[in-house]
Amino acid sequence: MEERTTDEIAAIFTAAGDSVTEIGVAKKEWETDAEWKDRVKRNVEHLEVIKAYKKLDETTSIWTSESFTAIDAAVVAGKKIYE
Repeated sequence: MEERTTDEIAAIFTAAGDSVTEIGVAKKEWETDAEWKDRVKRNVEHLEVIKAYKKLDETTSIWTSESFTAIDAAVVAGKKIYE
């Protein structure tokens, strides 16, 4: 296994943005409360996993100068929905 490339890291960060968006989407009219909370929880967990990604040394974060402000806010908001 090799270290993630800059392009791979950028793609992961973009995917995190998709989860931020999903957390911010209101309950869809066809969703039950349980389905909505489950959708939000899955996206919060996805963000927490992504944020914890490490290099092969299992100590150093893959993240460098990325801003996690929106991700952190989405995690907090999402947890208020399902906790």
